[in-house]
Amino acid sequence: MSGIDFVFVLGTAVILLTPGPTNTLLAAAGLAQGVRRAAPLVAFELAGYLVGITAWGLFLVSAQAVYPWVGIVVRVASSVYLAYVAVKIWGAASAQATARKAPIGPAALFVATLLNPKGLVFASTLFPAHSFDRLQTYIGSILQFACLLVPIAFIWIKFGAALGGQRSRFINPENLQRTAALVIGVFSVSIVGSAVRLSLLPG
Repeated sequence: MSGIDFVFVLGTAVILLTPGPTNTLLAAAGLAQGVRRAAPLVAFELAGYLVGITAWGLFLVSAQAVYPWVGIVVRVASSVYLAYVAVKIWGAASAQATARKAPIGPAALFVATLLNPKGLVFASTLFPAHSFDRLQTYIGSILQFACLLVPIAFIWIKFGAALGGQRSRFINPENLQRTAALVIGVFSVSIVGSAVRLSLLPG
């Protein structure tokens, strides 16, 4: 992977910013423990994503070598999942959020991230072609992914910590969730478009 892939960077940032199980735990940790004490959890989020993304990526490379249509099916499935997430986030935007007061452990965050369906989205639609069969491309993609994940993880921790103090009139959970729902909905449609283009390529 040479240089910066702006589609990869933008898409990855959007997905990482979207509310989900991992981000919910990070925000809860920030609220319950504060930014400083919750900061080490970022390393466990990164580890969980790296293991999950790599496992999915290697599986897809092997599967597509035998069944070329697997890539199209996975893209469509990812799009459906993202559309479901967008609807769910929008519907829950006005619900009152409840935060966990118990400390969030590293193991809980790692497992939640490892099982997070976002890992499949990253591996199947965002990581550049040949990321999982060319070491140089893989390393470049992972480094860019890590550079995006770390500051975004801290944003979620800081957001959770801020909720323990004064709430902003405009930046609040409801507006954040609805904005995320719109963005992820648009991204879902774009994935369908990529699947259609892939299906039209000559075999």
